[in-house]
Amino acid sequence: MEINIKPFFCSWSGGKDSCLSLYRAIKRGAKPELLFTMFTENGIRSRSHGLHINLVQAQAKSLNIPLMIRSASWNNYEAAFIDGLNTIEKNTDLRIGVFGDIDLEDNRKWVVDTCKKTSIEPYHPIWQEDRKKLLTEFVESGFKAIIVAVKDGLMDKDFLGKILDNNLIREIEELNIDACGEEGEFHTVVTDGPIFSYPIDVELKDKVLLDGYWFIDMSLSE
Repeated sequence: MEINIKPFFCSWSGGKDSCLSLYRAIKRGAKPELLFTMFTENGIRSRSHGLHINLVQAQAKSLNIPLMIRSASWNNYEAAFIDGLNTIEKNTDLRIGVFGDIDLEDNRKWVVDTCKKTSIEPYHPIWQEDRKKLLTEFVESGFKAIIVAVKDGLMDKDFLGKILDNNLIREIEELNIDACGEEGEFHTVVTDGPIFSYPIDVELKDKVLLDGYWFIDMSLSE
């Protein structure tokens, strides 16, 4: 699919993969006009990464891209996601959505099948590329990401709050864990990089165990 010079929205988790996909699309000349993020039922935290809405709003502000959210449980996630797509269709000229899947076919199939229920066409800028090369590109491009969640029993909660750099990548790989985290081993939040107008300063707070993951709470620095 060709995306050059076309406007698009980005399915935004706040983490490294959606960020790199957004970056790739921008580098190819396309214009981002919206970030779309799914939140929990109360609209306070992002559904996948557990990011507080203030933090995701701060990302959008630094990226200079408007943010749209939908709130949902896992049970009505698809319906809420489609509602978001329908809103984009109705209120904008955007017909391309950028997604950050790498190589999990079930995830990509869900995106494709869901978008087919609308006129939105999905675009996967990093699909089926080498995981390690994507990580290297992300770090060497100047992005800063912090580990915000780790899978309990797989990664120690001491990894929470660490910055994803080449040293940390090696440390994760020495544990025989995929340093890209594509299968949910961990999640990140991006706080700076070449497409950010300014870095987002955060304060690390409590670590909590929820639904099989350790999360570290973060707030914006005063």
